[in-house]
Amino acid sequence: MPTLEQLTDPAQMRGMTYRELDELAAQLREKMIRTVHRTGGHLASSLGAVEIALALHRVLDSPRDRIVWDTGHQAYAHKLLTGRGDRFDTLRQLEGIGGFPRRSESEHDVFDGGHAGTGVSIGVGLAAARDLLPADDPRRRQQIAVCVGDAALGSGLTLEGLNHLGHLKSRLLIVLNDNEMSISPSVGGLSTSLNKLRLTRAYQGTKTASKRALPRIPLVGKPLFDFLAFTKEGFKRSWAKVGFFEDIGITYIGVLDGHDLREMEETFARALRLDAPVLVHVKTVKGRGYAPAELDSVSFHGASLPPIDLCVIDPTEEPVPVGSAPLRKPKTYTHTFVEELIRVAETDGRICAITAGMPTGTGLSRFQERFPERFFDVGIAEQHSVTMAAGLALGGKRPVVSLYSTFSQRAYDQLVHDVCQNDLPVLLAIDRAGLVGEDGTSHQGMFTLPAQRALPGLVIGSPKDEQELRDMVVTGLEHDGPVSLHFPRDAGEDLTDRRGRPLQIGRGEVLATGDNLLLVGFGPIVQRLSWVADQLRARYGLSATVINARWAKPLDESLVAEHAEGKRLVVTAEESAAMGGFGDGILDALNRRGLRLPLLKIALGEGFVHHGAIDDLRRQQRIDGPGILAQVREALDLAPDDAAQPRAAHPQPKRSAPRAGVNAA
Repeated sequence: MPTLEQLTDPAQMRGMTYRELDELAAQLREKMIRTVHRTGGHLASSLGAVEIALALHRVLDSPRDRIVWDTGHQAYAHKLLTGRGDRFDTLRQLEGIGGFPRRSESEHDVFDGGHAGTGVSIGVGLAAARDLLPADDPRRRQQIAVCVGDAALGSGLTLEGLNHLGHLKSRLLIVLNDNEMSISPSVGGLSTSLNKLRLTRAYQGTKTASKRALPRIPLVGKPLFDFLAFTKEGFKRSWAKVGFFEDIGITYIGVLDGHDLREMEETFARALRLDAPVLVHVKTVKGRGYAPAELDSVSFHGASLPPIDLCVIDPTEEPVPVGSAPLRKPKTYTHTFVEELIRVAETDGRICAITAGMPTGTGLSRFQERFPERFFDVGIAEQHSVTMAAGLALGGKRPVVSLYSTFSQRAYDQLVHDVCQNDLPVLLAIDRAGLVGEDGTSHQGMFTLPAQRALPGLVIGSPKDEQELRDMVVTGLEHDGPVSLHFPRDAGEDLTDRRGRPLQIGRGEVLATGDNLLLVGFGPIVQRLSWVADQLRARYGLSATVINARWAKPLDESLVAEHAEGKRLVVTAEESAAMGGFGDGILDALNRRGLRLPLLKIALGEGFVHHGAIDDLRRQQRIDGPGILAQVREALDLAPDDAAQPRAAHPQPKRSAPRAGVNAA
């Protein structure tokens, strides 16, 4: 038996005994646990899908056959089985192995995913492409499997794909990895026998022949056929509960034990021999094989940092803490947002909160505990969350929709058509705006701001710190139109808590004044601009005005124009894509005022940003303090001042207190 590190091709598993495969499964789980405790990652999901990955690779010949992992956070075993064991220790690290399938890593990865609900549609497209090949093309024999999590099943895109698949009748295997529902009573000897029968060509052929032949029998044929069909449908719906899939033309098999490798292998092989779409429903335990993850699958679903130090890792035992308790960390922007939302909702019964399958990540689980009747988790259905909010607003409520920036992209049409076109008071909380880090290209919140800037009537704000976020929550809830608040995944500045107070929409503030440069920022990156201004003064004797824009739309054009005039350089800063972003808004504003000044846009570079720690990515993209300073220095053609480099490797920008006479809203 080859060790995990010796596995370079999944074909090496086909000669293994089931005892050896059990040993391999244990190795896979131990490797995942050790790695994720160091790097962070989606531990519980992948632990639960180990046997699914083994079974699929045993019955399919990847990469000739295709395995699509919906979302991809359950695909760590797949990565380890396809020759990446020796590099798996670099999981989610800069220049390392990605946390989701990536075609650039391996020919066994079919699709660069990261958002739930895409797998079925990808599989349908692959099957349609295969079926369009000439009949004598050997590639027509290609098998395609899609592994879908149960949460993704409620996604509108998944349902659209299933509906179309039932119409096309393409040969496709869908494995429904259900790690939440209880195993239904249909599991058992009779159910297993019926499933095996239904997966035979003889059964499928007999069913087709019966449909043709029975109605032709004189007198009794049609009534008999109708009676049998009625009886079968009643049996299916009352006992097997598979009517939904069967009604749209997909053969349903289930529920199987998702950790019984032999049973899944046999079932998958039979399903793949049918010339029809088949959905195999398997029940798994999220976090299987690691007690802490099994007991708390929510915390271990996507651990961005190791939840606890281990001195010895035993997948069957509780972790052993070492060292002293961790130091207190400042509140995150997410925490502050929810605190202020709850505070305002205490006295305003109109406020409702909506999220799309992310109550813990968005912090709205705390709102749910306090106001359960005013909280709605719609599942992985971002489109519905925004349009439902429009309906709530039409009904006199003040809905707040909290979505990660990357997932809010999926509801763009609903924001345009349903919210903005109707000018409804819906507050969008765009969490994880900017760089997110280790989840990589699919999760960076870098495109939302440019996409939203074009929408009529939409107010877009981002705070410089957590106190200002409280102010913006209050402001957004009072505004009689749509508002989008962008805030990062980061911890705040550890400022004293206070109640939020309304701000004037479209009014920025001046944090420092100077004669040589104008630095204008949107969001917490303003803190880095203040640090850069201090460095420019200390190193080069240049003074800079620093403006906290607060609002990307409407922009405080008069404030910017007033302080831009006569400046040697205007610098804009944002943590989003440059094209169409905040910097372009400043440039347009200056042009409208007839000001033709050199402008340097500090933003994320063209293209997608890959995975890595946020600090590493900011340094790579040159949007950390030293990176911004270097870009300004280059734009002004100033010589480097190496002797005056800051002592800290990652200096924290200092906040500049407003000076006398500055314009503060």
